[in-house]
Order: sequence, then structure tokens, then C-alpha cells
Amino acid sequence: MARSRTGLGLFATRPIKKREYIVTYRGRRITNAEADKLEARGSRYMFEINSRWTIDGSPRWNLGRYVNHSCRPNTEAVERKGRVIVYVARRKIKPGEELTVDYGKDYFDAFITKSRCQCDKCRERRAARQAEYRAKLRRAEKRKASTRKRQAVKKKPTSAKRTPAKRTPTKRTAAKRTPAKRTAAKRTPAKRKR
Repeated sequence: MARSRTGLGLFATRPIKKREYIVTYRGRRITNAEADKLEARGSRYMFEINSRWTIDGSPRWNLGRYVNHSCRPNTEAVERKGRVIVYVARRKIKPGEELTVDYGKDYFDAFITKSRCQCDKCRERRAARQAEYRAKLRRAEKRKASTRKRQAVKKKPTSAKRTPAKRTPTKRTAAKRTPAKRTAAKRTPAKRKR
């Protein structure tokens, strides 16, 4: 058990062969109705065995609870006799590799969601999408820059055209008016016809 991207995780300490037993998911067996009540209060370590029973894997001594989710898991959950859930390897696992399992669509939709999945596959997919988006923005910026250059070249005057001669402004003298000479015309109100 060690720190992983998503919190605590379970890691292989030795090479594990395909279909080899890894760990048992332990806890008390409860009814699905009880499990629903616990999930409503925030408990996340419920492993549904069938339509009637669920294993409450909340105790910390349950090492199976530290197997994290991955969209490309290296382990899988198998039901053994007596309603015991064990994790077995789906492929060869190297020492130091994190043990992961696919939690299923219901758990994924309720707790993880696609934007927060930290498995390698999802991280690679998000990185590829971001790189594609950045490349698209760079292409759009290049197009804008080339369009601006073309427009600037079109607006630039060519040397073959003659430029008009500049005119020098003439001074105009305004007639000076003094308040004494100014007479205001008296307005008479217009007669209304009735």
C-alpha cells in the first residue's frame, strides 16, 4: 500500500502471473437496503455481490479497498464459493505497478465521472485532446496573422500612383462683432387663428 494519483493505492511487490490470486475483498455482509443507506451517508466501499447482498469494505484492514479504478485494469473481481470476492490478475503485473480494477458504470457515474478519472488511459486521452485543441488554436492564430498581412499589403499605396500635393491653409479673418453693434430681433408671438 502506497500513495497513488488518486490517494492510497495497492501496488505489486513481486511479479504476478496472469490469473493469480492477489487479495480478498473483506468486510461484513449486509443487505442491499442497508448498503443504500450507508451510501447515502457517503460510504464508498460497497461491493454488491448479487441482488440481495453487499460487502461493506469500509474497515481499513480490508486491503481490497485500496485497489483503485482504471478504465484499463490489470486485475478483475471474481466471486468464489461462499460469496467471497477476490481480485485476480488479468495479465502479468510487474513489481511496483499499481493494482487497478474497473469499478463499473454505476460507481463511475456516481463518484468518479470522466473528467476526474486518473487512470493512465484517461490521462493520455485528455492530454491528446488538449494537444489537439492547442494545435487548432495555433492554426487559427496563423490564419489570422496571414490574413492581416494580406490586408496590410492591399492597403499600402504603391509607388506608381501619384500622391496629391499638400495645400497650405489660408488665413481667414473673421469679422469682429461687438456686443453693442449686435441687435437682437424682437420676436412677436404669432397670432393663432380660431
